[in-house]
Amino acid sequence: MLFGLKEEMAPQELTRRLATVTTHVDEIMQQEIRPLLAVDIIEQLHRQFAILSGGRGKDGAPIITFPEFVGFKHISDEDFLNVMTYLTSIPSVEAAGIGFVIVIDRRRDKWSSIKASLTRIAVAFPGNLQLIFILRPSRFIQRTVTDIGIKYYQDEFKMKVPIVMLNSVSDLQGYIDKSQLTEDLGGTLEYRHSQWISHRTAIENFALTLKTTAQMLQTFGARLAATELPRGVPSTAELLMSHTKQRDKLQDELKLLGNQGATLLSCIQQPATKSPTRKLSPNQLENVATMERLLVQLDETEKAFSRFWSKHHLKLSQCLQLQHFEHNFCEVKLALDNLLAEQAEFTDIGDSVMRVERLLKEHKKLEGKGQESLEKAQLLATIGDQLIQSHHYAADSIRPNCVELRHLCDDFFNENKKKHDILEKSLELHSQLDKVSRWCEAGIYLLASQAVDKCQSQEGVDVALTDIEAFLDTATEQQLPSPKEIYDQFELILTPDVKANAQKVLQKLGDVQEIFHKRQVSLMKLAARQTRPVQPVAPHPESSPKWVSPKTSQPSAVAPLQKTSVEPYAETNLDSLVKEDDKTKYEGKNEEILECSHDGEQEQPDSPENLSPSRCLIRDLLETEEVYIKEMKSIIDGYITPMDYIWLKHLIPDVLQNNKDFLFGNIRELYEFHNRAFLKELEKCTENPELLARCFLKRKEDLQIYFKYHKNLPRAQAIWQECQDCAYFGVCQRQLDHSLPLFKYLRGPSQRLIKYQMLLKGLLDFESPEDLEVDPGGLEGGAAKDGPKRTKDPASLAELQQALAMIEELIQTCELAVDLAAVTGCPEDIGELGRLRRHGAFSVWTVRKERSKVTGFIRFKPSQRQLYLFERGIVFCKIRMEPSDQGPAPHYSFKKSMKWTTLSIHQLERGGNRKFELVNRNGLEKYILQAASKEIRDCWFSEISKLLMEQQNNNKDVYEDEDNGRQTAPECE
Repeated sequence: MLFGLKEEMAPQELTRRLATVTTHVDEIMQQEIRPLLAVDIIEQLHRQFAILSGGRGKDGAPIITFPEFVGFKHISDEDFLNVMTYLTSIPSVEAAGIGFVIVIDRRRDKWSSIKASLTRIAVAFPGNLQLIFILRPSRFIQRTVTDIGIKYYQDEFKMKVPIVMLNSVSDLQGYIDKSQLTEDLGGTLEYRHSQWISHRTAIENFALTLKTTAQMLQTFGARLAATELPRGVPSTAELLMSHTKQRDKLQDELKLLGNQGATLLSCIQQPATKSPTRKLSPNQLENVATMERLLVQLDETEKAFSRFWSKHHLKLSQCLQLQHFEHNFCEVKLALDNLLAEQAEFTDIGDSVMRVERLLKEHKKLEGKGQESLEKAQLLATIGDQLIQSHHYAADSIRPNCVELRHLCDDFFNENKKKHDILEKSLELHSQLDKVSRWCEAGIYLLASQAVDKCQSQEGVDVALTDIEAFLDTATEQQLPSPKEIYDQFELILTPDVKANAQKVLQKLGDVQEIFHKRQVSLMKLAARQTRPVQPVAPHPESSPKWVSPKTSQPSAVAPLQKTSVEPYAETNLDSLVKEDDKTKYEGKNEEILECSHDGEQEQPDSPENLSPSRCLIRDLLETEEVYIKEMKSIIDGYITPMDYIWLKHLIPDVLQNNKDFLFGNIRELYEFHNRAFLKELEKCTENPELLARCFLKRKEDLQIYFKYHKNLPRAQAIWQECQDCAYFGVCQRQLDHSLPLFKYLRGPSQRLIKYQMLLKGLLDFESPEDLEVDPGGLEGGAAKDGPKRTKDPASLAELQQALAMIEELIQTCELAVDLAAVTGCPEDIGELGRLRRHGAFSVWTVRKERSKVTGFIRFKPSQRQLYLFERGIVFCKIRMEPSDQGPAPHYSFKKSMKWTTLSIHQLERGGNRKFELVNRNGLEKYILQAASKEIRDCWFSEISKLLMEQQNNNKDVYEDEDNGRQTAPECE
């Protein structure tokens, strides 16, 4: 189907209906008669020199009132004409056709004002006039002048309607009902000019908005109808969503416009709503009628747009449904085609019972494999039928696809049933052939078991004949088929191979039956002779199998039992021979490889004999580095990644799933560092071994990831001990073919650091000056393999020593990190104390002194504490012994931590050479520490003194400011 075709549904209906709405709005607002709007002449209307109060004459003629207005003569002709045109266009066409009644109120004015009013009315009044009432001036002189002027200028006004001069409002009420006159004319008609203007403005704004909205909807519909249908599912879905958003926005605008119209109508009807006895004025009734008609047009607009949108949305939805259907059809058809192709390749019908049973399993597996695709195809065909029943515009293209899907499903079902029936027939055939074979073998065993010496007497012959007849009867009991039955029943599946096998078995059956017949004849002849028995030579008893009478046990069961007792032994021996043969070949091949490599080594310049010791160490480092990286990669790919596999979730206990990040620590970070950076830098050291030390020193900060790894190691070990027996680890270990459990490999980073240490020590031992001396007389042939006497650059030796010291410090730090991780209750900010330097057990006396007392408190019995020495402080931990599998083990819990900025260290002159004290700078607290030996005490004292001095140098300026220049360095006595 071509998706580039434009949408079939054109917006003619929407255009026609919305155009009708626009015309009706113009008719309601009389736009063809009154092109002006109240907002256009709002200033002139507010001057109130003429009003349309809504009153009616006796015959229903609209009344226009000219109230008293001082500046009437200053009103321009254009303003007067605009106001008159607007006022005369408001009443209905029927009311305007009766003619207008004009009431001119000039009771407080002069004749000149009356003359100006009549002149302008005569010249510029746009409507039909029925009658003019003039309330003459109340002053006598002006009244007289007015009477004279009317008589004198009446012809000049060219009025075709009568002019009635009135002296008072009571006279006016004789012509016009009091209820149709405003209060200023003595009537009871309520009229507020400002309210009238606001209502008229609101109604006209509502009508204009309705008209604009209808035109906008018309344009929107035309644009939607002209949109080309996309080709893809995502683009169609996006277009549908975009159009829906635009439609929702317009729908909200229509709803808002409807709310505005309803609010305006309620405002106009408010007087009658508040007081049921009160009636609306004619003006208000006209406004109500106008709003009701406009709201009807708004409802028509909503219905027209809703009808158009329903068709347009249905079109896009059907387009999206069609694209989904065709996309799924392509996928399902491809799956069915592959399934049918795989089914077509399934042509084997087997050559034995075991083979056919295996083929039946494979056939069932293929059927199960295709079940999902078949269900999808049937579901898709059902969806297609639903689309057709729902009058989809592309039903002609959907119907053939549904037919094709059902045809493919039927083909698979029919072919599947056909193949299954063939295999069932094949299984039946081979089962019968096996039954025949077993019967033949049992018969052969029976004949072989009949000893000749026992058939020399009549009794022996009778027993033998009875056994033979009994065995021949079993053929009927077991329903052995005849050759004709086999050919008639299984003719359709008799392939050349199967046919040959069947002929072979049936030939064997015929031969055995013939042998039995001959044996029977021979025995009968022997019984009929009744001659002297001959002494034959019988076979060795062990050479013939014992036969069990068919009366006690069926002979067909004997052969399988005897066969199974021999065949496994033979198979076992065969397997062992094959394995031994393979092993011999493998060992021979290895010997050849070793010989070749041995011969080749003499010609290779990079063989170990030709490499210097330093290069041998480098090569060993690279080889083990690659192995180390591969082991980490195997842990990531073989243990970590499979944890996200759904089919292995049931093997993973919750405690492992929740703590897998702690089990493996940052091993990914270690792998990325070694694989992407460190290995490449080590490879550069192959030709230049002296670069190795720089490589380690350069990566000093990066190697600190080992500290992070070892800090997590105790927790990882605890998780491993809890979960090591779960089935998941066994599956992964077998899949990776690892000989060791996971945690042995998680110890790899620790062993790797030891490897680096050994390597650097080896290089340092080799490159040291005392090892570079070579005895010239001890060399034969005049030259040594490694060349002449070498000298080492002191700078290179210094770099090697620094690298070794750095690695040893890292190893020590990692070991301490493992110990520190075992401390419970350790605060989160312990990292602010810097690197861990050393740790050990001490006896600690605490001495506290209060500020108000001279004497203090001292704990006479020491506490056993585990101390951790950091760069910027010291941590005290309590030691407690807890039982474990290996006996009581120490466990540590956090007690307190102190920074060097608050402490000083002192030697103790009395009390032994294993003690020293740490004193708080406030002088209120000190700790006497006793080490296990003098050497340990000296080492700790020296280390702490060094750290205190470094702390003093780093904070010297701060100390001077706080203590006003006094030196507050720690005491090291």
